[in-house]
Amino acid sequence: RASDLVIIDDLMYMAMDQREATLFFHLINHLYERSSIILTSNKSPDQWGELLGDEGVAMAILDRILHRAEVVHMNEASYRMKHRQSMFVSESVQN
Repeated sequence: RASDLVIIDDLMYMAMDQREATLFFHLINHLYERSSIILTSNKSPDQWGELLGDEGVAMAILDRILHRAEVVHMNEASYRMKHRQSMFVSESVQN
C-alpha cells in the first residue's frame, strides 16, 4: 500500500550493519519519487558513509534523498529538551 508521507526520526543515531544499510537503501529506493519523506538525523551526510559502513550505499541513499530535498538545519540545543523544560516549568506553576 502506498504512503503519501513517510517519517523517519533519529536516523543514524546508531551505526547500521551491512544488512540494515542494504535494507534502508531498498526502502529509500522504493520511496524515491513515490512518497514524501521527512527525515531527522543528528549526523551530517558526510558522516553517513562511516555509519553505514559503505560509502557507495551512503552515496546512493543520499543521492535519492537530496535530489528534491528541502534541508532544514537545526543547530540549537535539543528541541525536545528545550520544550521539556518549558513544560516542566508550566506543570510546576500549576501544582
